[in-house]
Amino acid sequence: MTQAAGLSIVPMTRRVMNLANFLHETALRYSNEIGFVWADKTWTWAQIDRRVNAMAAALQIKFGVTKGDRILIQSQNCNQMFESMFACFKLGAIWVPANFRQTPDEVAYLAMASGAKGMICGSAFPDHAAACLAASESLEFTISIGTSQFGDEYDMLVDEFSGQVTPLVSVNHDDPCWFFFTSGTTGRPKAAILTHGQMAFVITNHLCDLMPGTTQTDASLVVAPLSHGAGIHQLTQVARGAKTILLPTEKFDAAEAWRLVEKWQVSNMFTVPTILKILTEHPSVSTHDHSSLRYVIYAGAPMYRTDQIHALKTLGSVIVQYFGLGEVTGNITVLPPECHSSEDHSNLKVGTCGYARTGMQISIQEETGKELAPGETGEICVIGPAVFAGYYNNPEANEKAFRNGWFRTGDLGHLDNEGFLFITGRASDMYISGGSNVYPREIEEKILTHPDISEVAVIGIPDPVWGEVGLAVCVARSGAKPDSTAIIEWLGNKMARYKLPKRFVFWPEMPKSAYGKIAKKLIRDELIRRKELDA
Repeated sequence: MTQAAGLSIVPMTRRVMNLANFLHETALRYSNEIGFVWADKTWTWAQIDRRVNAMAAALQIKFGVTKGDRILIQSQNCNQMFESMFACFKLGAIWVPANFRQTPDEVAYLAMASGAKGMICGSAFPDHAAACLAASESLEFTISIGTSQFGDEYDMLVDEFSGQVTPLVSVNHDDPCWFFFTSGTTGRPKAAILTHGQMAFVITNHLCDLMPGTTQTDASLVVAPLSHGAGIHQLTQVARGAKTILLPTEKFDAAEAWRLVEKWQVSNMFTVPTILKILTEHPSVSTHDHSSLRYVIYAGAPMYRTDQIHALKTLGSVIVQYFGLGEVTGNITVLPPECHSSEDHSNLKVGTCGYARTGMQISIQEETGKELAPGETGEICVIGPAVFAGYYNNPEANEKAFRNGWFRTGDLGHLDNEGFLFITGRASDMYISGGSNVYPREIEEKILTHPDISEVAVIGIPDPVWGEVGLAVCVARSGAKPDSTAIIEWLGNKMARYKLPKRFVFWPEMPKSAYGKIAKKLIRDELIRRKELDA
């Protein structure tokens, strides 16, 4: 018992809605309306609900899955992967999706780190299933999506348990529902614990800040893996009864994406800047009607100003940016359509990723935890109901991630006087040249205004005189043949000399992470492999 303002307060465990109830309620209200589309197949909300009930019954009755058990998912986007999320939630089990592009050994690590009891695995990944079974002592069963030589087949289990209804398991606010694995570009992935109570706030917040006015008349196109941000985005669609449309193939196809936007009158999509760039630069954008789009949401990495302008001129005032890590499920800032403009004017805050999301608070802090004033650069820290419950079975990581109750993002930036956040870069990306801090993000923005450069990444490399200097890896625009000396000369009056990269290299394409991000670790590895950088 605690005392506050003379009141006796007894802490209570707060019971909350099981997230699977979103699907149940939507199926009640819109039972015969299409809820899911994949290739030439469609499912109504009632059909999805029945399939989820059947799979939940199979997991519970045949495999003994109970509250708190972890179920690992290794699959490309498909209806079964979508359903498995809700089947796990119904039972109070924890959904543990892997990025399907990871290697068997990488996914086997996730099986061990999560202590998964079962695995639902696409039939295209037999080596992943075998690696997980061999490496993990906790893994008791596998279920195959499609015909395979391992495990029971998913759709056959759905048929076997069809008609059975599994009651929603009661859950509390802090009961885990999802292990959201970090991308692991700087080390082993960590399992961020997302909870039922936290995620209910996130879904409400997405509807409030990212796509207000979403209803059952809307449609959402999925162009990213459901294992991460796109999966959270689709949970939001289910909460409002908006249909979800998957691309029919694993390989991203911009022409097919625009065809589906036109056919299904898509009103929102979640993507990352690199994919949005591809979509808006593809010729098919001008041959298909995309006037139904209201919200094209991008996150996962900052969007360069030149790409932002092109997207605005191509799509109109529909793009929405948010900033947030998996640990905060994207809920740190929002930059709505009205704050975007293709014209640079005095009222436009070029380079900002927006202001604090509803219910969230941002603080820029120095290493001691002292809050810095507007305009001063430090680590971006955040508090609020969207912050995760911590990393699973990793006290050391938890100790580093929190300070005085604030979650430390590891990103650097500053706030202006109106509370708009400007990201300078990752703390790990910053380098020191001649005693001065250099933030690659600022330099990359300048380089991208050169007409011959399509993509760029700047990293710090050792230098015997200055300690560190910048190396810029660039991808030229089609048909262009940029010259390093000419670019350095062109940049000369656009930034201080100590910020100028001392070396430029040109590659036909930029290495990216499984989530479409330009990853500095992959770039360093590739530089070493090409012998353009000493290990």
